[in-house]
Amino acid sequence: MERTMRTALFVLILALAGCGSKPEEAAKPVVAVKVARVEKTVVPVVVRAPATVYPREQANIAARITAPVRELRARMGDEVAAGQVLAVLESRDLAGQRQESAAAVTDARVTLDRLKNGTLPGDLERARGQVATAEAALGQAQKIYERRKELFNEGAIPGRDLLVSETDFAKAKTESEVAKKSLDLIQNQSGERDIKISQSKVDQAEARLTTSKAQLDFAEIRSPFAGTVTAQNVYPGDMAKPDAVMFTVMDLSVVVARAQVPEGEAGAVKVGQRCEYEMGAAGKVTVVNKAVDAARRTVEVWCEIPNGTRALRGNVFGNVAIHTGDIPDGLVVPLAEVQFEEGTSKGTVFVADEKKVAHKREVETGQKFEGKVQIRSGVAAGEMVIVEGGYGLAEGMEVKW
Repeated sequence: MERTMRTALFVLILALAGCGSKPEEAAKPVVAVKVARVEKTVVPVVVRAPATVYPREQANIAARITAPVRELRARMGDEVAAGQVLAVLESRDLAGQRQESAAAVTDARVTLDRLKNGTLPGDLERARGQVATAEAALGQAQKIYERRKELFNEGAIPGRDLLVSETDFAKAKTESEVAKKSLDLIQNQSGERDIKISQSKVDQAEARLTTSKAQLDFAEIRSPFAGTVTAQNVYPGDMAKPDAVMFTVMDLSVVVARAQVPEGEAGAVKVGQRCEYEMGAAGKVTVVNKAVDAARRTVEVWCEIPNGTRALRGNVFGNVAIHTGDIPDGLVVPLAEVQFEEGTSKGTVFVADEKKVAHKREVETGQKFEGKVQIRSGVAAGEMVIVEGGYGLAEGMEVKW
């Protein structure tokens, strides 16, 4: 009985298959999408270029003298003020040299003062003594001559005695003049020479003292400006040398992003234009190099950016966008909906017509900004561009939204 029922069911299925109606055609799929109209708006013209961030000021600080590091007063990461001591070097020997130089200055000044105040060398004293002796002899000879002249006139002495006294008087007069000239020579030549020599010794001693003070000052390693210690290469006990960098200090309150702008785009870049670095840091162009890098064919442009929060670090690499102008009535679409050809500004978008049918369009793009892209050709203002659900669409497919 069960076998008979199975057979009958099989025959019925075959009959139905042989006399069934023609199958209906499959319905076309309709894809749900989101669309947006191609709109007109002001399009900022931007030049983009890779850039490296530099501090406004940077100093690689080395010692001026060779000496052990006695004390560190700043370490990597510290904020330091202008003139702040970063490290102290061993300087006891330099302090001794300064004291010795100071004593030499005092001694030289005392000697100079003695010369200027009349405490002169022995030659000058002897010359003064000779002048005094010669003047005394002259006075005595003059008195004798005058007395004998009176006696001769009275007939009391012969003419020979008068002649002898006259000769002695002339001789004493000559000796007095010679002594005075000798004194003048010593005073006007030797005295001035000695004073000049003494003054020179004072100057030399003061120069040595200045050098000693400078050497002692060099034992304190100071920051030339306010900034951040970004490198520390020494520790207490290390030997500091003039050819070895001890600290690097950067002033990061303002940074400069140095961009390499392609030669063909550099003509639109001007000093004073607004520029932006990554992370929304904005500033202005301060330098546009007048020369082109011969190897890279780029022009270096400096974008100076306030960095009060220290969000930007020194030597970080990124990109700079320089605003060079505006396009008043540019056509834009969402950037994500353009399928770009790799390495070009060309791509494709899907446009939905009035019948809600998708069509693939080739477009030429321009500026990119705020998640949008300028369309130079390929679509018209007001057309509906598929912004979501376009992945996998084919030409002519029906869509809905």
